[in-house]
Amino acid sequence: MSDHTRTRQRTGERTTESTESTESTTTACPECSGSLVMDDEHGETVCEDCGLVVESDEIDRGPEWRAFDSSEKDEKSRVGAPTTNMMHDKGLSTNIDWRDKDAYGNSLSNKQRQKMQRLRKWNERFRTRDSKERNLKQALGEIDRMASALGLPENVRETASVIYRRALDENLLPGRSIEGVSTSSVYAAARQAGVPRSLDEITEVSRVEKSEIARTYRYVVRELGLEVAPADPESYVPRFASSLELSDEAEHRARQLLQNAKEQGVHSGKSPVGLAAAAVYAAALLTNEKTTQAAVSEVADISEVTIRNRYHELLEAEQDLPVA
Repeated sequence: MSDHTRTRQRTGERTTESTESTESTTTACPECSGSLVMDDEHGETVCEDCGLVVESDEIDRGPEWRAFDSSEKDEKSRVGAPTTNMMHDKGLSTNIDWRDKDAYGNSLSNKQRQKMQRLRKWNERFRTRDSKERNLKQALGEIDRMASALGLPENVRETASVIYRRALDENLLPGRSIEGVSTSSVYAAARQAGVPRSLDEITEVSRVEKSEIARTYRYVVRELGLEVAPADPESYVPRFASSLELSDEAEHRARQLLQNAKEQGVHSGKSPVGLAAAAVYAAALLTNEKTTQAAVSEVADISEVTIRNRYHELLEAEQDLPVA
């Protein structure tokens, strides 16, 4: 056997040994030499015998969706970003970057810049080829702007976008402004998601009058058959209490006051925002936390007179409760 052959054999043996040692370190527990298993739910590698957590915070490289059969897997399988109703083309088109630079970050020549400008112009024209797409693009931009100003979560924006698309498909827009229908969609979506905003708050971020928003909202809800439950005063309490920096005890007390008012029927015909603001103010006083009617009025966007009136009604309702 030649020296060259012996050298290759020794090299192969060393490679095999290093591979086996690497495998043993990744599959055997360093404490008890037990077998390791991957816990996908918690992102950890754990020993089956002694329970030692060998690795944690591991990256889940799988998809964020689940499939229960092959056909569902094929339907959900995709590349790129997920589609969204918040964009007029559902995010399926491409954009040309506004920066006049190449892939290496170098500035383009004057001729290339002119060419890219023409391409951007034509790309924008192809993305919104007809009036319906231009309408949708403007409305979805309005919905996103108002939802951001109101601090609404992404699921509300998605719902509002779906409501507007339905209104557009049902031909409800003739005779009504794009801003009015888009504002009504945001108002309805927020109430459906259980994070309502008052009509005054919606009006502050909208570009249309309060009366038009209310009229268009009633029309859209009626024509589309949307199921929108009456606003619950309790749904406003966490936001008001958080803005006023009140404790959990005060928030819980405010909920109790509102529940008592419902049992006594005091809430009937009253503004849910006014009731929630009065309950928060009363709860702050009952728990010895400092706040003023003016501060609550500013947070809730309701008059101090309304707070005072509802405040007395809530306390009277609690006093009238029968003693168990």
